[in-house]
Amino acid sequence: MLVIGITGGIACGKSTVARMFGRLGAEIIDADRIAHSVIEPGTSAWQRVVDEFGRGILNKNLAVNRRKLGRIIFADSEKRRKLEEIIHPRVIEIIKKTAARTRKSAASVKKQQSASGLELSAIIIDAPLLIEANLVSLVEKLVVVTASRKTQIVRLRRSGLTEGEAIRRIDSQMSLREKEALADYVIRNDGNLKETARQVREIWKQINKYDGTVPGTVK
Repeated sequence: MLVIGITGGIACGKSTVARMFGRLGAEIIDADRIAHSVIEPGTSAWQRVVDEFGRGILNKNLAVNRRKLGRIIFADSEKRRKLEEIIHPRVIEIIKKTAARTRKSAASVKKQQSASGLELSAIIIDAPLLIEANLVSLVEKLVVVTASRKTQIVRLRRSGLTEGEAIRRIDSQMSLREKEALADYVIRNDGNLKETARQVREIWKQINKYDGTVPGTVK
């Protein structure tokens, strides 16, 4: 079973791309969803986050308010590092266990035919910090989803952030150029969903025909 990593910059559309691969038959491991579960009220990581950042980051139901927490960590790199120290080890552990379990299960059954009519068992690891968290060793192919800085800012503004907040979040991450340099495939996601889906289908076809070479960017 092929393991494909999907990453990119904030507001570039990684999860949208992952869902497109899912509709073609891939099994999705969503790092963001895992990160949410790791800090659910009552967990040890939740308690450590509250101890570090205070109860002011909590909603009435005691769940972590990610918007409030985000404003703190994206304004202070040291606080962001401390949050990552709390969350990342547990998220990485769960991703590794889930990938291993899925691979073991897939090995005992016939490869399923995807919606596109192509046969391939694949795991997608959708992780915004896949490279930074040293998860690249888990994947056999790396897909980087990119968008222009202007597009990123516009999308983040739509989510309710100020322009300054949007820029700080973009600049807090590894640059898209650095990520692209490590990619087997690059998806440009400035256009419409139809164009993005075309690129996803093309990559899916290339993966099915994979012969050990690196096909490169899909344009």
